[in-house]
Amino acid sequence: MKLAIVYISFLFCVLSSAYSQTLAEAKQLYLKGEYAKALPVFETEYQAKPADPNLNHWYGVCLFETGGNLAKAEECLLVASQKNIQDSFYYLGQIYTLDFRFTEAASSFDKYETMFKKQPRRKKDDIAKYDAAMERLEGKRSRLSRLRRMAYNTEDIQIIDSIVVDKTDFLSAYKMSHSSGRLEYFNKVFNANRNVNSTVYFNEKENKIYYGQPDSTAGYTLFSMEKLLKDFGNEKKLSSNNFGLTGDVNHPFMMADGVTIYFAAKDEDSLGGYDLFVSRYNMNNDSFLTPERLNMPFNSICNDYMMVIDEEKGVGWFATDRDQPDGKVCIYTFIPNQIVKILDNTDEKYIAGRARISSIKNSWQPDADYSSLITLARKSPKEETKQARDFEFVINDQYTYYMFTDFRNEAARDIYFNVIQLKAKEKELNEELSRMRIDYSSANEERRSAMSTDLLIKEKELEQLQKDIPLQEIQARNAEIQSFP
Repeated sequence: MKLAIVYISFLFCVLSSAYSQTLAEAKQLYLKGEYAKALPVFETEYQAKPADPNLNHWYGVCLFETGGNLAKAEECLLVASQKNIQDSFYYLGQIYTLDFRFTEAASSFDKYETMFKKQPRRKKDDIAKYDAAMERLEGKRSRLSRLRRMAYNTEDIQIIDSIVVDKTDFLSAYKMSHSSGRLEYFNKVFNANRNVNSTVYFNEKENKIYYGQPDSTAGYTLFSMEKLLKDFGNEKKLSSNNFGLTGDVNHPFMMADGVTIYFAAKDEDSLGGYDLFVSRYNMNNDSFLTPERLNMPFNSICNDYMMVIDEEKGVGWFATDRDQPDGKVCIYTFIPNQIVKILDNTDEKYIAGRARISSIKNSWQPDADYSSLITLARKSPKEETKQARDFEFVINDQYTYYMFTDFRNEAARDIYFNVIQLKAKEKELNEELSRMRIDYSSANEERRSAMSTDLLIKEKELEQLQKDIPLQEIQARNAEIQSFP
């Protein structure tokens, strides 16, 4: 019996020693910033002593730093803050920032700074530690200030639908009209020797594509190619300086006007991962204007990309991985504004909800019924009937005219009307010459001699028409292009 008691006591001491060593090791890992390794130990300790303020602090910090349950991290750090554990306020400020609770975040950062300033700084190490802490704090405050500014500039947009899909199949949620073109995955269009995480946009006529791919001198950047017989060619980089952005530029969508392009980019000023941008093509110097970063709720502290505007359906889509588990992405459907309209509200909670899309119904207009539009947005495009046309006249890569009412410029329309008449005359001459040549081949020598002069006159007339028609087409095209905005 005594031996059993001695054995149990010995085992208890060994376990206690191992337990203490494990906790001590976790503290060392914590100080080194190896939060993922320290997390399991602190979690076990916390479950045993849920009221211990230090364990609450260590566990809460590890949850935050590893991207774990932020609600639980906040709960633990609040317990630590009640005992005035200094760093708990620093981490609470960050949690409140991510949750768009701007006033609470600022208050927590102020408390952290006040407590730090009260500490004595007698040695060089103390001064260096204080300076480093204040520099980190300034960075967090700067992020808080920027998020607050952006949130209060949230666009008043009506988001009518959402769907969560696998990230590898996210394009399946884009039910675009034929007139808006189509999207495809890079590796389904090109034979690449590795996976390229990008998309390809085909315009309506599918004679031009836009896509992102890794550049030899940088990360992802945007290119275009034109249809040449059966394949695409003439690859062109859209911007020589990557639109003035410092990171990847990807996932393009060109509007039907051939001028407005949406894309996603990672930049040193990005809120988090990809942000959505818009730029416009300047035909005068064959370049794109400085891109504009879209407002919230289109952008967030997560990845936001693949903006599409379907003018025929009157809806748009964009993808985001905010509030989503790994491997999933949410596709939001919205009603595009003709002119950007900023929310007219100063309530912080309301602003935060609209900026973060806490509820899509909160963005709806009172008594509005979006059911038919939602049904249309979810509907896959059917095969369209052939468009009625009087002719086919290519203006540029984006525009092809089929009727005189398509022209915006009156002078261009008049010139092309003359082209149509010349083409009709050309057809008549070809038919007449064809008959004359048949007659000539079966005629006797005397008759041929009489026909030769007429044949030469008709052939010269046809030759002149074949020179005049292309020239007048160019004149009509140039006159029409001058009318473009």
